[in-house]
Amino acid sequence: MSEKQSRMTVDLSGRVAIVTGASRGIGKAIAVSLAENGAKVACVATSVGSVQGTVDEILALGGEAEAFGCLVGETGAAQSVVDAVLAKWEKVDILVNNAGITRDGLLAHMTDEDWDAVLETNLRGTFQFTRACIVPMMQKRYGRIINVSSVSGLVGNPGQANYSASKAGVIGFTNTVAREYAKRKITVNAVAPGFIATDMTKVLGDMIMTEAKKRIPANRVGEPQDIADAVLFLASDAASYITGQVISVDGGMTA
Repeated sequence: MSEKQSRMTVDLSGRVAIVTGASRGIGKAIAVSLAENGAKVACVATSVGSVQGTVDEILALGGEAEAFGCLVGETGAAQSVVDAVLAKWEKVDILVNNAGITRDGLLAHMTDEDWDAVLETNLRGTFQFTRACIVPMMQKRYGRIINVSSVSGLVGNPGQANYSASKAGVIGFTNTVAREYAKRKITVNAVAPGFIATDMTKVLGDMIMTEAKKRIPANRVGEPQDIADAVLFLASDAASYITGQVISVDGGMTA
């Protein structure tokens, strides 16, 4: 690799990772950080074209990556991606379920379509990819699964009943799968970002972000790399005895 951009150094040499929602923001930072530390990375987004920029950045840094396009909640889509990764690299060591969407609105005005779309991507997508990766991980008796939840899944957020429900579901899912597969040396943890400077939060506007910042003891909005660093640690061998946990990366919002 050429000069590193991530702030941490762990040894992921020979590891194979899948990162969903890797086209931008948090997912891109995670994918690049894993690659910088030696992992081969399958970068997943809704289309190959949308995530090719992440792959190109990894390749420019001297890493190894490939782009995959799929709708994460669609039946069979996750299995197809995992099968392709296994055909190319023969294993899956790390799975980061990061893909997520919002369809915000107060409950009284929330449509069935907005509810279903968010739950399908954020929660069903996490289920689909985790299920597809569990068997090859069990066969190797090794796995690191990191699910990206949200502080909204811990404390709720007005106007985000669907999003908060999906992210709370991710936490419950994480706890259960961690218990099911700990004996197979597979760890399953969640990271719960607070307000992070991404395209998803930009749409909230300056006024809302200014008010949000007042609620953050660290007095700053987080950066995608803050989440990538937490994921990088959980993906490493240093976190082998940590499973079923939720790490809030929120500048103290939920302290």
